[in-house]
Amino acid sequence: MTDAAPTPLDRAGRLVPGLALATGIAVVATVIGRFLPVVGAPVSGVVIGAVLGTVRRPGPLFRPGITTASKTVLQVAVVLLGAQLSLLQVARVGVQSLPVMLGTLVVCLLAAWGIGRALGVVGNLRTLIGVGTGICGASAIAAVTPVIGAVSIEVAYAVSTIFLFNVAAVVVFPVVGHALGMSQHAFGLFAGTAVNDTSSVVAAASTYGPGAADFAVVVKLVRTLMIIPVVLGLAWLVGRRAEKTAGARTGDGSAAGGVALDGSAIEPTAVPPRGKWSPRRVFRLVPWFLIGFVLVAAVNSTGVIPGPVHPAIATVAAFLITVALSAIGLSTDVAGFRRAGFRPLVLGGALWIVVSVSSLGLQALTGSI
Repeated sequence: MTDAAPTPLDRAGRLVPGLALATGIAVVATVIGRFLPVVGAPVSGVVIGAVLGTVRRPGPLFRPGITTASKTVLQVAVVLLGAQLSLLQVARVGVQSLPVMLGTLVVCLLAAWGIGRALGVVGNLRTLIGVGTGICGASAIAAVTPVIGAVSIEVAYAVSTIFLFNVAAVVVFPVVGHALGMSQHAFGLFAGTAVNDTSSVVAAASTYGPGAADFAVVVKLVRTLMIIPVVLGLAWLVGRRAEKTAGARTGDGSAAGGVALDGSAIEPTAVPPRGKWSPRRVFRLVPWFLIGFVLVAAVNSTGVIPGPVHPAIATVAAFLITVALSAIGLSTDVAGFRRAGFRPLVLGGALWIVVSVSSLGLQALTGSI
């Protein structure tokens, strides 16, 4: 006599222990983030989860919920991030800010590819560090992770590396701004384009002045929109690479994954069959959560979402990201950090310098300074 198939309620019940553990860590991390806003809740969640996971690795009872938290919860959080943005905000920041914003992003992504390869940093890790530095830290990493099939150790290392240089920016940037005699507007553009995490942007710009803080926040939110083309581009590249890899195709048109830093297999990415690039084929490369992100941002652009609701949605999104990163921390293999070595940290430092210098240089060229 065979066992009955698990019901949806049974499957949901298996998620509870892991989700509860990740949520509990996220609550503690959120409290820490309020007392230490420069550190922030997501980084605190990664660190607490990694420490607990190192002391005692979660057993099979917790794994289904931890996996769900690190993937599905992460994707839902990315969708909710769209409610913080209006697609029309790009126009409002003005022609002056767009060259600096787009220029620093392009320079950062190219530098991540070139310097990362020169240092021997594996592809997924240099991609995460590149988009995290070039766009918006943990939120960009959250959006890119499921597209490229990155695993927990890569995400944890990228978030921790970017956090380190965010803290450095909060201390160093105001000093640089005063030394250069930057206006409030110019420093806001500098902080908004060269600091990754929103809390660190606010911290650095607020230290310089209220005018700098107001402009930096707008630039930072518009910069977050760059998640859309970057994720679309990466989805296309992953699909093309999988198509061209000999022996990587299975019978149903999916592509086999690789092996990550921690030795685990990377999840296969769905790849359409060969042939002409039709709208349907392109659509299959677009992650569902990115479509959700764009739709929510578009709805927000119409004014349907009331202004007073925005802070609540932003809080929920931030908490869900903290839950997901807490779960990623629980899954972290400390031995993987040792295998990664110091090179990813060097890459993060190099990109931080490249983005900072390119932001100042582009402002000088456009007459913003």
